Amino acid sequence: MSRKLLLGIIVVLVITNIASLLFWNNDNANVASDEEVDIDTEEAVASIGGEEVSYQDWMGALRSTYGENQLKTMIDYAVVNQLANEKNIEVDDKVVEREVALLTSMQGIMTAEEFEAEEEAWREDIRYRYQLEKLLTEDATIPEEEIQRYYDEYGNQYDFTSTMQLSHILVRDLDTAEQVTEELEEGASFDLLAQEYSIDEETKDEGGYLGFINTNSQFFPNGYEEVAADIEEHSYSEPFRADRGIAIIYVHRKLPAIEFTYEEMKPYVESELALQELNQSLTATPLWEELEIDWIYAE
Repeated sequence: MSRKLLLGIIVVLVITNIASLLFWNNDNANVASDEEVDIDTEEAVASIGGEEVSYQDWMGALRSTYGENQLKTMIDYAVVNQLANEKNIEVDDKVVEREVALLTSMQGIMTAEEFEAEEEAWREDIRYRYQLEKLLTEDATIPEEEIQRYYDEYGNQYDFTSTMQLSHILVRDLDTAEQVTEELEEGASFDLLAQEYSIDEETKDEGGYLGFINTNSQFFPNGYEEVAADIEEHSYSEPFRADRGIAIIYVHRKLPAIEFTYEEMKPYVESELALQELNQSLTATPLWEELEIDWIYAE
């Protein structure tokens, strides 16, 4: 994946995350946070040394600071969605899966519930980004030989290498490994047991966390891939002999390889090259002219 493509995705994600955190609604007094809080709009939202901050003052401060950007982002998404539907611009599911895999591999440990909550937003952002790029470049033409040449040079960047997210507990002998397994079966925490028993000084303080590792990486411990292949996500292995002792691994996530042919990636490469050739930034503002838009910040 090119740096420009990755940067575009990150920008969209950052904008969307900020928008989610700063959402408000006067008619509904639920304010977005880690835990929903019911707020009485007639009462003060804070008191500092007897001086109160009213709900109205709080909302006014949010609007004046973030209101225009938040509303513009909402309009941008609506514009791209409407135009993409009108012009039948779709994003291949395989491309979306590749981007989800890439974003997943940038995360730390997530529960299945946490991942499910994030994944829905990621998919929306990914489709928005690719549809926006296509809409901005729909009138541009890139010669076939230029697309082919770019793909020949950088095509492997569009593939995703199979990756596993692992933690491990490494001990010196089988007796210790069996003791760890017994405690795991009794419900003990894997990361706490790693801190207590593991002899791997580089990971034990982090609960044995190894992170996401490409299966073709030289840093993938010998034997771990074969064992992990037979384990379900969010579960641990039986003890097995490793290079430096007896290991027990925990498989957080397994992300399969995703590979593309030239024909599959051609339309996306073409849009990316056209965006570069036009020196066009990744913003939906130029598309507003294609729809009738009326908003409170219009001059």
